[in-house]
Amino acid sequence: MTTVINSPRSSDDSGMGIIVTVLVVIVLVVLFFVYALPAIRNSNPPADNNSLDINIDLPSGNTGDSGAPSPSPTP
Repeated sequence: MTTVINSPRSSDDSGMGIIVTVLVVIVLVVLFFVYALPAIRNSNPPADNNSLDINIDLPSGNTGDSGAPSPSPTP
């Protein structure tokens, strides 16, 4: 009959995963306060919707040009 010996798990964990996680969280928090928070604070909607000035240049009617390039002359 085969004898199975289960050795206990070693507790030689270096904690590197926790250190990396803490560093990533610190970097994300700093980036949030440097970039995201000022952007959120400055995103105020315009006070008066009638003050928007949108200019769109539309092409004039049909001028007879199809817009296709002209064929090049043969040499």
